[in-house]
Amino acid sequence: MGVVGETMELQALKSEVLADGKVDADEVAKLNTIIFADGIVDRAEADVLFEINDKVSGQENDAGWDELFIKGVSEHVLSDEESPGEIDEGEADYLISKVMSDGTVDELEKKLLTNIKAKATKVHEKLQAKFTELGI
Repeated sequence: MGVVGETMELQALKSEVLADGKVDADEVAKLNTIIFADGIVDRAEADVLFEINDKVSGQENDAGWDELFIKGVSEHVLSDEESPGEIDEGEADYLISKVMSDGTVDELEKKLLTNIKAKATKVHEKLQAKFTELGI
């Protein structure tokens, strides 16, 4: 499937997830297939993960959602060609804006940041300051 087809399929699936306000096991499996299809989690895919998380936070989501969200976003920022394994200033700005976009940092977003902190070989000072602020 081409990029356009994947994007349309991902947007349709996002709408399906948001319609009932939670992520079930079937939706986790479909999201996993689409997001990791080409081995690269791009910005649009990471954005969709954040959009879904903002809407389903605190709901009874399938246990696989946490793993998918953390793995997808972490791979997006840590597996890029410009600064592999590191969080540069642009990635720090992106992560901060996304986790703060709904005005609160939920437990899953804290788990995401904890995972990134543990895996990154270098983290930009802006994100380091956010870690400190959040007690991570």
